[in-house]
Amino acid sequence: MNDKSMLKTGALDVESVTSDITFVRSLIANVCFVGDPSRGDWVLIDTGLESVVDALEREAIERYGRSPKAIILTHGHFDHVGGAITLSDRLQAPVYAHPLELPFLTGKQDYPPGDPSVGGGLMAGISPIYPHKAIDMGDRIHSLPQGGSVPYLPDWRWIHTPGHSPGHISLYRDSDRTLIAGDAFITVKQESALSVISQEIEFSGPPAYFTPDWEQAKESVKKLADLKPQRAITGHGRPVSGEQLMRGLSRLAENFDELAVPEHGRYVDKHN
Repeated sequence: MNDKSMLKTGALDVESVTSDITFVRSLIANVCFVGDPSRGDWVLIDTGLESVVDALEREAIERYGRSPKAIILTHGHFDHVGGAITLSDRLQAPVYAHPLELPFLTGKQDYPPGDPSVGGGLMAGISPIYPHKAIDMGDRIHSLPQGGSVPYLPDWRWIHTPGHSPGHISLYRDSDRTLIAGDAFITVKQESALSVISQEIEFSGPPAYFTPDWEQAKESVKKLADLKPQRAITGHGRPVSGEQLMRGLSRLAENFDELAVPEHGRYVDKHN
C-alpha cells in the first residue's frame, strides 16, 4: 500500500489503507474501521477476540472520537465475533449479519467443529479446541437489508460469499474497487502457526479447518475474482492491492482445487 502508516498499539497492528479505511490486526484475525475520521461517522467490520476489546475500543475512540454507527459481521466464527457482545453494549452499536448466519448468532445452531485432519500446521492441528458453539446476541443482532445495501455505508454493498460459513459475506465498494473479503479468501496460510507469525503474503482459500462446503467456497472466490478488485483486506493476512492482488486472486480462482482444497479432511469428501 502506497499510503500506509503502520504503528503498533498494544495487541493491535493498525494501518491506514485509505483515508477512510483502517485495517486492524488483532491477534489471529483482522478488523476494519470504515469511515473518514474527519467526518466522525464510521462502521466497525468484525470485532476480533474478546481479549482485544479494550485495545480496540481505545483505538477506535482515539481515531474517531465517537462510537460506530453499526457493527457489520462478515460471519460468526469465534475469532471474528469474540468481542461483538461486549463492544455492542459498550458502544451502543447495533450488529448486522446475513440472515443465514443468524442461527449461529442467536444460540440456535452450532458451527461444525474444527477439522484437524486437513493438515497444514499447528493452527489446523489444534482446531478442535477452537470455540464453535453458537452465541446468543439477543436483540443486538439484526439481519442485513435485502438487495446488498450496507447500513450506514451507502457507497458499499454486501455480497453473499458462502462456503466458509452459510451466511458469510464480503463487502465491496464499486467506486474504487475496494474489497473487504472476510474469510472468503485470505492472504496467509492460516493453518500454519509459522505463517501466521510471519504474515508472509500467500493467497489462500478460507481457513481449511473451519470450511465445511468447498464447492460454495470455490464459487465465492470466483465471484470475487470476477470483480477485479484493486484493493483487498481479508480476515487473515495483510492487505494487498494492484497487480499483486489481481494475479494472486486470479490464480487462486483458476486453480482453487489445487491451491485451496485439502487433499483430505472431514468436509473434503463432499467436494470431491
